[in-house]
Amino acid sequence: QVQLVESGGGLVQAGGSLRLSCAASGRTFSTYAMGWFRQAPGKEREFVAAISASGGYINYVDSVKGRFTISRDNAKNTMYLQMSSLNVEDTAVYYCAADRRPIGTTVRAHDYDYWGQGTQVTVSS
Repeated sequence: QVQLVESGGGLVQAGGSLRLSCAASGRTFSTYAMGWFRQAPGKEREFVAAISASGGYINYVDSVKGRFTISRDNAKNTMYLQMSSLNVEDTAVYYCAADRRPIGTTVRAHDYDYWGQGTQVTVSS
């Protein structure tokens, strides 16, 4: 069992930056691939980025490429999402998720086994 807790969300102006963190419990974090998803009001949950257990494989949705950077620190059981050049379309609740398959960077939400509660990111124009 893995428990995930997101932090770092907030209100930011368009063009600004935020860094989200996802802290994981347990000793198995380093064996899990991890992902970030987001869900805007009235929309389905959307894949944002994923990183393999070792950090060697990374995947992004096209809309965030060049603006967002996913990373992880296995020694700290923490994953990050550095977000820059934010725009209003990035407004959503951001969730982190864990996939028990270590090399997975899947975009499908149902492939992930554990989820955090989410953190709100609001970008104002």
